[in-house]
Amino acid sequence: MILIDGKKIQKEILEQVEREIRRLPFVPVFCDILVGEDPVSVQYVKMKARMAGSVGIKFQNAFFPSSITTEELLKEIENLNKVENMCGIIIQLPLPEHIDKRLALDAIDARLDVDCLGTSASTNFYNGDFSLGFPTALACLYLLDSLDLDLKNKNIVIIGKGELVGRPVKKLLEARNLATFVVDSKTTEEEKAKVLQEADVIISATGQGKMLTGNMVKRGAVLIDAGTSESNAGIVGDIDLESISDVAGYVSPVPGGVGPVTVAILLQNVLKVAKGISK
Repeated sequence: MILIDGKKIQKEILEQVEREIRRLPFVPVFCDILVGEDPVSVQYVKMKARMAGSVGIKFQNAFFPSSITTEELLKEIENLNKVENMCGIIIQLPLPEHIDKRLALDAIDARLDVDCLGTSASTNFYNGDFSLGFPTALACLYLLDSLDLDLKNKNIVIIGKGELVGRPVKKLLEARNLATFVVDSKTTEEEKAKVLQEADVIISATGQGKMLTGNMVKRGAVLIDAGTSESNAGIVGDIDLESISDVAGYVSPVPGGVGPVTVAILLQNVLKVAKGISK
């Protein structure tokens, strides 16, 4: 088993982003909206702020109390849309239950929706406009592409069809004329076992810790793990690394695989918006 080093790939992407940011005639601004004080979310936003600053992107603070109403939040987002040189706005999820998530996401100007979660940006993506895409889905393909494998005529299986990974990954692969099989809650256990045993590539994003074990996969398979869940040992992925170590060919670990690359792709999306503005 060879581990795919997401941190190394992240470094390469960020170095390229930094070089291109330096060539811009202005400093792009990026904003990660945080509502409430969930400690995990706070740390995640701070990490993205540090990373943005490291490549020359200005981070716009937008921290709001959990007591903010949906109407108030929409007004704040409207103001952020108008900030000079704003090149990317995302909302740190989850939001407090009383906030209308869909209204909030759709309030972000589609041209600045670097998470691609608003209705307009998402629709553009599924209509074939990949200029801005879902960062985690793009990270999965970036990790896969880093292996420089010929995927034609390979059996590619996606576990899960969520809006952040499964569904957009399927669209991206289909755009390359690659066939995929999606395992979801409707897939029978017999069918699931069969397709996984035949899969050359598995991309998993279920959030079910260590559910994919060595006896379930084909020898030499490539496994991209985009799932995360908490355990007594900390954050774990969908893949049981210990049990697949003597079976799999390549594996992206959790942590250290898809996660770091996702943040780099997010900032790469900010750069794309900035380059569009500077033309």
